[in-house]
Amino acid sequence: MKARVLFILILIVALTASAQRIYARQAVKAALLYNFTTGKILYQYNPNLPLAPASLTKIMTMFLVMDAIKAKKLSYGQKVPVSREAATIGGSSLKIAVGERVPVVRLLTGAAVASGNDAARALAEATGKGEAAFVKKMNAKAAALGMKKTRFKNSTGLPAAGQKTTVYDLLLLCRAYLRTHPEALRFHRTLYIMHKGTVIRNTNPLLGVMDGADGLKTGWTADAGYNLIATAKRGNTRLIAIVMGGKTKADRAATAKKLLEAGFKYPTSPAKAKAAINGEAVGTAGRK
Repeated sequence: MKARVLFILILIVALTASAQRIYARQAVKAALLYNFTTGKILYQYNPNLPLAPASLTKIMTMFLVMDAIKAKKLSYGQKVPVSREAATIGGSSLKIAVGERVPVVRLLTGAAVASGNDAARALAEATGKGEAAFVKKMNAKAAALGMKKTRFKNSTGLPAAGQKTTVYDLLLLCRAYLRTHPEALRFHRTLYIMHKGTVIRNTNPLLGVMDGADGLKTGWTADAGYNLIATAKRGNTRLIAIVMGGKTKADRAATAKKLLEAGFKYPTSPAKAKAAINGEAVGTAGRK
């Protein structure tokens, strides 16, 4: 009888450990953890699986706009007239109105904090050549960055046939974005934006909750599921976690947090970070 009870207990422990090991893979369709400071990938799961980016697309939109600002083709204070197409685009919104003139800096903040499709479309139009021309620039930039499995169809991330990317391609995008425009984090770490009396909280669930979290972007559509690119810095170490295809908001937040915490615990050891993420025994050798 004692032997049978012991066997059952061992089986329960084994099944629990197994469930923990596959949690990250069950909760999302793809994931990647990157040490931005050392340039080392610490963990990856389905890194090249093409998936719908949803509003993660807005990082490329913001990248190009900030490129234009750096090249003095736009300015933060420049007021952009809001077109009917931008104001009525639908989905998540900063709630800008047709004919309203909104400074570029507010549109950037609105795209990052509120995930405003209207703000992103207005930014694309601010380049002076319209949405179609802007999307061509997005794809040209993606190609230049080596994003081989990425194709953008619009500036917002709203559902569009053929609009796909991968967690690895998004790593290439985010790495270049933060290296080129580190000041962009001012938009992504902003917790709230108020526009015309409406207060909107940042859609990133880790901001103000996880130590060191200061970006970067969420995304969701029915097709894409719940996506999140999260970055955090502790001491001299900055990490980037990318999760795509989460089943729920809670799944994407928990998975991203789990990746980041494992990365901060084992910032130079992919083997130990992977073991921690998968719920496996890490060993007693300590940090590498």
